[in-house]
This record gives sequence, C-alpha cells and structure tokens, in this order.
Amino acid sequence: MHGAETAAPTLSAVRHWVFDMDGTLTVAVHDFAAIRHALQIAAEEDILGHIAALPDAPAQAKRAWLLDHERALAEDALPAPGAVKLLHALAADGCRLGILTRNDHALAKLTLEAIGVGGLFDDADIVGRDEAVPKPSPDGLQQHLRRWGIAAGEAVMVGDHAYDLECGRAAGTHTVLVNLPENPWPGRADWHFADCRALLAAWQQKG
Repeated sequence: MHGAETAAPTLSAVRHWVFDMDGTLTVAVHDFAAIRHALQIAAEEDILGHIAALPDAPAQAKRAWLLDHERALAEDALPAPGAVKLLHALAADGCRLGILTRNDHALAKLTLEAIGVGGLFDDADIVGRDEAVPKPSPDGLQQHLRRWGIAAGEAVMVGDHAYDLECGRAAGTHTVLVNLPENPWPGRADWHFADCRALLAAWQQKG
C-alpha cells in the first residue's frame, strides 16, 4: 500500500533505514496498561516521561522494575512477520541500518540477538532511551543522521506507532508505518504497509 502523500520517488532510493524495534521488528508483547498499573502511572501519562519527572529514589526504583520486566520480554522476543528477511535484504543491498527505540540499549541488543539479526547492526547504530531523548523527540534520529553524515531526506524512519512517525516528521526524514492494517495517523506516513513482508515486496519492486 503506497500512500498518496509519499514524499520520496521510490523506496529503493532510500539507503539509510532507521527502525523502531518493539512492535516493528518484533511481535508486540508489551502490555502498557499493565505496566502503568504496576508502576502506578495514570493511563494518559507517558511511562518514560512520568519516570523522568520523579525524584531520584522513586525514579530509580521504577526504572529498575521496568528494566527487569523488559529483560524478560527481550529474552523471549519473536520477529514480526517478514522483519528478518527485510533486514537481511536491505543489508545485502548495502543499505545502512539503525535502531531507535524507547527501550534500554542493552536490552535492544538482547532483543535483536533473540530474533537473529544482532549481527546486522553496529553497536553505535543502536540508540536507546539512555542515549537520546525518547521518541517522539527527533533527537535520536538526528543522532543517526549526524553519525552517518547524511541529509534527513536520505533516511527513512520505520515504525508501528505515532511516536515513530512524529519523530521522523520532526527530523525531516521519510516515514514508513508497518504492522497496522489501517493507518490511524493519515498524513504522517509517507508509506503504509500491513507488515514488513509487504514493505519488502514493495522495496524489491523498486517502488
């Protein structure tokens, strides 16, 4: 599915790909309602934003709980449909791959290893919540652009959430929405695909 608002002429023209991880490259398993309940965070509050605003002691306690919870999820991570094949195809074609996640850096590496793609990403190209202001801030994506020495228009941000699209828009990159049957955020994604298999098929068609 190729959106009418697409800004780039073809997917194949993009050589620098930054991916969200959880729910994009992996099967979504985070129960954010349960996490908020366990950490006594209101339903409308952003989890990382809430923790960041706390005094040191309670913030550290909640970060520790969240890290333990996420570690268990990382160890059992499963790849999203088509994600592994997509990443290998892009890497084989010489594309540069990066991760921008609201997860912890070490757990992101653990997750990528669990789904069998850890070797496709340089450590410096994995940006987690401790290396950058979390999405929807463009900070982490801008770090990728600076490190790779490219203009924003040469990169694409791929994700499954509005935060990913807002991050890409704010940084000036192209944006791809995956793993949702419909696009609930019209105008924010340059391309929308039902899953990574459909994204790979469009890329292979050089479309």
